[in-house]
Amino acid sequence: MAFALSPTTPAGKWLGFVTAVWVQAISGNNYTFSNYSDALKTLMSLTQLQLNNLSVAKDVGKAFGLLAGLASDRVPTPVLLIIGSIEGLVGYGAQWLVVSQKIKPLSYWQMCIFLCLGGNSSTWMNTAILVTCIRNFRKNRGPVSGILKGYVGLSTAIFTDLCGALFSDDPSTFLFLLAVVPMAVCFTAVLFLREIPPSSTDGEERDESRYFGVINSVAVVVAVYLLVYDVTGTHSTVVSTAFAVILLILLASPLAIPIYLAIQNFIRSESKSNPDVERIVTEPLLTEPETEKKAEEEEEEAVVVAAAQERRIPVIGEDHTIFEAFRTIDFWILFVSFLCGVGTGLTVMNNMGQMGLALGYVDVSIFVSLLSIFGFFGRIISGTVSEYFIKKAGTPRPLWNAASQILMAVGYILMALAVPGSLYIGSIIVGICYGVRLAVTVPTASELFGLKYYGLIYNILILNLPLGSFLFSGLLAGFLYDAQATTTAGGGNTCIGAHCYRLVFVIMSIACIIGFGLDVLLSIRTKTVYTKIYASKKSRKSSAVSNGH
Repeated sequence: MAFALSPTTPAGKWLGFVTAVWVQAISGNNYTFSNYSDALKTLMSLTQLQLNNLSVAKDVGKAFGLLAGLASDRVPTPVLLIIGSIEGLVGYGAQWLVVSQKIKPLSYWQMCIFLCLGGNSSTWMNTAILVTCIRNFRKNRGPVSGILKGYVGLSTAIFTDLCGALFSDDPSTFLFLLAVVPMAVCFTAVLFLREIPPSSTDGEERDESRYFGVINSVAVVVAVYLLVYDVTGTHSTVVSTAFAVILLILLASPLAIPIYLAIQNFIRSESKSNPDVERIVTEPLLTEPETEKKAEEEEEEAVVVAAAQERRIPVIGEDHTIFEAFRTIDFWILFVSFLCGVGTGLTVMNNMGQMGLALGYVDVSIFVSLLSIFGFFGRIISGTVSEYFIKKAGTPRPLWNAASQILMAVGYILMALAVPGSLYIGSIIVGICYGVRLAVTVPTASELFGLKYYGLIYNILILNLPLGSFLFSGLLAGFLYDAQATTTAGGGNTCIGAHCYRLVFVIMSIACIIGFGLDVLLSIRTKTVYTKIYASKKSRKSSAVSNGH
């Protein structure tokens, strides 16, 4: 049974993916700032602009994700995970010491450094997980991206609700969990997650799709479960404890897939000791036509690779180095449109605490959870749906980004109007659209610029997180809030009323409309790439049907 769980076996491959899901479920620490930002603001007597710049420092950690991108092609996955978990322990551990008042508040610049370390920790974990899993399951990039990015989106709600259920929303305990839990989970993934050859037959690809469907279903159950807990108000200690136990069981349930595959493998290995049983129970992994087909495909791939090496400048859809990608218009269209979506979405996440307080809400944790849970739905649905429409009609994946941008603009306008319930509806809309933006851009980048240098290209795109945070959160939201705020006795400031963020929402909606236009343009420019992907998948499917007959 131990051999059956080797990373190179089907069971081991899926055990590695399950541990990758767990890492993503605890690596969304970058989106949890609102849960403890008010404690930092009070302890350090900060203005809103200073607090927002602390959140920018957190997001600047993403800029150093370039190091993770460079390392991803040179060091194994376990090393990336270990580096990320240690950084998180140091970065969030220092913040925990301050908020729990075990030490005196550090200076502003020192806190910026520790926030930067905490923010950077997730880049190592996300790079290790995304690059490895997309290479392992390259024929199902959409579902892989949707599931992994979906669990990142859920991680904020998972941490928030678990902390609230067990420790009554204590900010210091929340930071303690952010420091130690990711390290424990990453060390579990270190044992099982490896880069291994992708599926080579249509049968394996079908199995992958089926297992991804199971994990998708479990993820949806987790999200609905979290949502029900959030909207049902205050709970007793017994109910909260039961909620936490059931949630942990749900998170562990995808283990059923590798266990099932390991048992299957064990039965097959036992049957091999009896030739009569083997003839009845087992079949060759590849029939003769399939073997010939595989050899033909490998020969075609070799020709394509040789042709690409002879060509000095790759065309869109082939492997690009980062410098070759920089020379394409498509990369910069993708980069700027990504900035419009994630920069504005991150501003809402970083400022949700103050946005809720400005509109008179005492407990803003519900809005943080709504952003997280509906961000999950946006990620997981868009990954699967965009993959389906590529296989069905060759629909360019960036079209889904365009749809999310225009819907996000509507959400910001609604939040600017500040009608009753608008913050609830706006949180849901922004969460969904932010999730779509992240989940769709990940496979899009791999399809347009290839997988060979994907780790670095992905982290260049992720530079939009600190850049967007600086432009929209640090400058725009911080400056405009302080212009409306009044000074408090402690040296900080506060603003109450719909006017505090109204202009911020209007400007962000304009940015999203610009992003919409860019995504439509990218869809038009890359239509040929997705037509080729569609034709390739259709050809393989027809060939499989012919061989079946």
